Amino acid sequence: MPILYRVQTEPPPREPGPAPSLRLWGLGERLTWLAGLVLMLSSLMGWYVGSGQGLTISVIGWHTGVLGKLVFFIGLATLILEGLREAGIVLPAAVPDRLLLIALGALAVIFVLIRLFSVPDTYFVSTGRGIGIYISLLAALGLLGSGLLRTAEELP
Repeated sequence: MPILYRVQTEPPPREPGPAPSLRLWGLGERLTWLAGLVLMLSSLMGWYVGSGQGLTISVIGWHTGVLGKLVFFIGLATLILEGLREAGIVLPAAVPDRLLLIALGALAVIFVLIRLFSVPDTYFVSTGRGIGIYISLLAALGLLGSGLLRTAEELP
């Protein structure tokens, strides 16, 4: 009976391939999603609270004019931009998405600050600010910060 010997050789070197797709979301990406969603929903929260004739009335951001609607659409545009990026559709190199996020965040901060300092008196005589406008301001600042954070994450 012949005896077969097995010679152990090293396996051939593997060609480098793409890294496994176990990419965890960075802090900037999570903050972008969260800030966009909260910004969109915060325009449907009470921005102004007042009392008139024994009732306490709240006015949502959507009903405060064009700026309240623009805040909603900035949040929606942020979510659409992030959804497209996750689907693999990217913007041209001339318009980086992180700079677009910074611009959208800055616009949202300006719009919310205008509504924070310029309280419309058309609803009732004694008007106070509701919690929704402060949530909008935090979400707008979060959107601006997420754009800055994503810019810092992509630097070498």
